[in-house]
Amino acid sequence: MNTVLPLLPAGPARDPAPAPFELPGSAREGLRATPFGLYVHVPFCATRCGYCDFNTYTSDELGPGASRAQYAGTAIAELHRAARTLGPDLPTVSTVFVGGGTPTLLPAEDLAAVLAAVRELFPVADDVEVTTEANPETVTPASLERLRAAGFTRVSLGMQSAAEHVLAVLDRRHTPGRAVEAAREARAAGFAHVNLDLIYGTPGETQADWAASLDAVLAAPVDHVSAYALIVEEGTRLARRIARGELPMPDDDVLADRYEQADATLRGAGFDWYEVSNWATGDAARCRHNELYWANANWWGVGPGAHSHVGGLRWWNVKHPAAYADRLLRGESPAQDSELLGAADRALETIMLGIRLREGLPLTALSPTGRARAADAAARGLLDPAAHAAGRAVLTDGGRLLADAVVRDLTD
Repeated sequence: MNTVLPLLPAGPARDPAPAPFELPGSAREGLRATPFGLYVHVPFCATRCGYCDFNTYTSDELGPGASRAQYAGTAIAELHRAARTLGPDLPTVSTVFVGGGTPTLLPAEDLAAVLAAVRELFPVADDVEVTTEANPETVTPASLERLRAAGFTRVSLGMQSAAEHVLAVLDRRHTPGRAVEAAREARAAGFAHVNLDLIYGTPGETQADWAASLDAVLAAPVDHVSAYALIVEEGTRLARRIARGELPMPDDDVLADRYEQADATLRGAGFDWYEVSNWATGDAARCRHNELYWANANWWGVGPGAHSHVGGLRWWNVKHPAAYADRLLRGESPAQDSELLGAADRALETIMLGIRLREGLPLTALSPTGRARAADAAARGLLDPAAHAAGRAVLTDGGRLLADAVVRDLTD
């Protein structure tokens, strides 16, 4: 499950944005000095999970002009456009993240071809992190070995739960034990870094179910765990079932209990939190690509609906795979729209993202009002008083449960 960054609403103070495929001089400043990553979105899924509102499509929804078989070539066409736009003095790629959707619905050879194109078109760091997301039922020992041989260094598997009835509510297709088995296969294929994604708070999930899911994760050879509270997104099948009264709405108190249970269990097993929803066994196990997002650095998003950010310029591609492919075939930019963030917007994002990290952010990033509110939050136990005295805003364990409220308080 890839990190989804919010778009700030347009406002009267925002600078007019240039054409999405042209970088203004301000965006080029520090281009090579700022960490840079590539995100490749693969929009295909075998079935649509009931809770998901990502830009994904099943075969029945695609229609003409959107070919899974040709998708790698289409993505590579956008990589060529990215290299032309960012050049001639290209930034070095420090991370590549292939997300979705279900990237591993594509043959491993296709994913390998995309990564080979990255290496052909861009300078790539010697220690580049290359991640692919995968659903457990879409990988095999052979496909994982092919991905590892191609240069992928990290795999993130969508487990969600070890309880069969919870998986059924989420419309997940894999069996309860398959994610752990796939994690073992990834390790055997040579992946040093393996993540399992969990979702907590699903209607019908009990405390014992959640404990069993955490125990299953710790039985797997993983060095990273992501755990997300279930969010009922408007327009999803899950939202419709809840609206009809078939399922109850997730309870906020239960979600808080599940989070504390996860944190205690994972800490006891040697995992430390480094972002509100992410735990790792050490610095080397952190997801560097997501850290690039949280640091508000630069990335180019390839694929339908993908978002990019370079030097304060943000743009996003057309959403449907057929429209995306058609634009590239005609030699046009697939970008739908863009915005050039002003200084105030960028400062706001620095706070929104940085406060979620274990290291927090310097108090100097806050306005005078924000600093006064940070002092109050430290007095109320939401920010660490010792860190505050040292000039940083760092969430306490209790503050993590109210991270969104803390952000609102510091930025209003």
